[in-house]
Amino acid sequence: MTEKKRLWNNTILVPVFAPAVLIILLLVIGTASNPELAGSAFSSILSYITTTFGWFYMLAVAMFLVFVVMVAFSDWGNIKLGPDHSDPQYSFPAWFAMLFSAGYGIALLFFGVAEPVLHYAAPPAGGAETVDAAKQALQIAFFHWGFHIWAIYGLVGLVLAYFSFRHGLPLSMRSALYPLIGDRIYGPIGHTVDVFAILGTMFGIATTLGLSVAQINAGLNYLWPEIPVNVTVQIITIAGVTGLALFSVVAGLDKGVKNLSILNMVLAVTLMVFVFLVGPSIFILETFLQNTGSYLNNIVERTFNLQAYTRSDWIGNWTLFIFGWTIAWAPFVGLFIAKISRGRTIRQFVVGVMFVPTIFTFMWFSVFGDTALHLIMNEGYTALITEVQNDHAVALFKLFERLPFTSVVSFITVILIITFFVTSSDSGSLVIDSLASGGAMTTPAWQRAFWAILEGVVASVLLLAGGLGALQTMTIASALPFSIIMIIAAVGMWRALVIEGHRDASLVHHMQAARYSGGNATTMWKKRLAGIVNFPNREKVENFISGTAIEAMKSLQQSLVQQDWPTEVQFDVDHGRAYIEVIKPGQVNFLYEIRLREYTRPSFAFPEMSRSNKPEDHYYRAEVFLSRGGQTYDVYGYDQQEIIGDILDHFEKYLHFLHISPGQLPWNMAEHDEMLHDQGPAVVKD
Repeated sequence: MTEKKRLWNNTILVPVFAPAVLIILLLVIGTASNPELAGSAFSSILSYITTTFGWFYMLAVAMFLVFVVMVAFSDWGNIKLGPDHSDPQYSFPAWFAMLFSAGYGIALLFFGVAEPVLHYAAPPAGGAETVDAAKQALQIAFFHWGFHIWAIYGLVGLVLAYFSFRHGLPLSMRSALYPLIGDRIYGPIGHTVDVFAILGTMFGIATTLGLSVAQINAGLNYLWPEIPVNVTVQIITIAGVTGLALFSVVAGLDKGVKNLSILNMVLAVTLMVFVFLVGPSIFILETFLQNTGSYLNNIVERTFNLQAYTRSDWIGNWTLFIFGWTIAWAPFVGLFIAKISRGRTIRQFVVGVMFVPTIFTFMWFSVFGDTALHLIMNEGYTALITEVQNDHAVALFKLFERLPFTSVVSFITVILIITFFVTSSDSGSLVIDSLASGGAMTTPAWQRAFWAILEGVVASVLLLAGGLGALQTMTIASALPFSIIMIIAAVGMWRALVIEGHRDASLVHHMQAARYSGGNATTMWKKRLAGIVNFPNREKVENFISGTAIEAMKSLQQSLVQQDWPTEVQFDVDHGRAYIEVIKPGQVNFLYEIRLREYTRPSFAFPEMSRSNKPEDHYYRAEVFLSRGGQTYDVYGYDQQEIIGDILDHFEKYLHFLHISPGQLPWNMAEHDEMLHDQGPAVVKD
């Protein structure tokens, strides 16, 4: 088999890739062949879904928010998205920049001025262009882009990161169903879930690209009036920026998306600070605090408000569209957030994903939205209302007309929209490619480029079929089946966390002092003191692991095998680690490992010695690791009987864990155990 053929077979999951591409191509061909008929069909579909299933969308989003917050602030919040000893891969600023750029950076640029102005001019309740309408405008914007949006993203990202990094399942939507259907996720059910995830992601990205090119077109027309505002220019823009996105998507996550995301955040924060300083700063601060309080006070009422007694198109054109758009985009953003969140605790993840972006969003709408309303209400810039109603995309640029350095700021804004566009396109390509490859973490560049090009094609065709209306319809329609999948995923994660709780109750390790609880008191305290103040070198600890520890494990192995418990003992010479594994088919295998760990010698160890970065300035520990990660205590100095006793303590808790877990465990930890064994050198510097 050629290398090219092998690469294709190893990365493309045909039962997912083929149906997804076929459905997308059929939609593209059908829409392009008769745009008028397609536009009419999209309009009918949108009306039917919003009228029939609006209540379901609102209820589902409320459930997502409650679930994510509950999990984060329960005892489960301390669980890491990965082994217990894992650390975050990215710094918090880089992590936040990437999740924010992928999340909805384009949406803030598009709606930051337009939405408050439009709600002020046509509020869902009460009189238009009044003080009450102004209050409503910002409170509605806060509601649309606050906790609910990030709860949707957070739920998908949390589920994927948990099952992938902690339990060794594929980084794919199908993994969320493992606690409910087991190995059937690798069959037709799992394939179907991933196909829906790809379709939702594709149409969600197409909507975002449609919004961004409309705003880029408006900005170019503002800067250079000879450039017209029409679909032709927008499709050319999609082609051009998709070409730029190809460079980033080929570069990959760390080089392409990460650097672009950081650039996005720097430009966005710079733009926001500029408007704050030259705008009505005190008014912005006051409205920020007041509207945040009103948002928190009315969050429950707004969550369940469907305008049931005053039915209108407003709820479908705004709340349901934004929530549906977010649900459709959730596989993309959630999977992308999951890929960059390994090593964080559930609580860190939820706080980082929900609260930090929400606060930034409130600041953004306060700076841009309240500045626009201040110009309208206090400085007579009422023409802004008509201009925004005629073309939502031009709102931000019309605001800049009343601020200093208009041309410079407008040009920077166009650059920012383009970089957000590129980030969304290449991030989406990475995610869809992963879904179409069965959760593969690395795929060929041509594959990622294929999805980036297809995203541009879909966005272009849907623009031809009816502009943003067609994009809006496909977004809400694709969100309906995926919202059901998200509910099932939440149930699956709840069941998995219950089992995780049983594990915690069963496998918590004894304090190291417990080993001194018997025997001669004088001998025990002297032995304990020697262990506390001893800082052995590498050779001593390696000899301990290869000698005392491995002999103790072999002795225990013989007894377990005699009692029909399949057991393996291995010693890794290169990495200085020994482990004993009891194999229980269909259940979580018991794994006990003693691993060499390197630390810097504390200053109080030998205070009279000069400090330098030499081998003698480090000491080593023989630390215990279980399947779920490091236990952070040292067994160097144990004799064979004490090691056997410590292993049996954990083995006893393991058996108790199997006993109290409800039924057979929903996943096989073999892949996770293999991941722990293969994750690299055991010597870790701390």
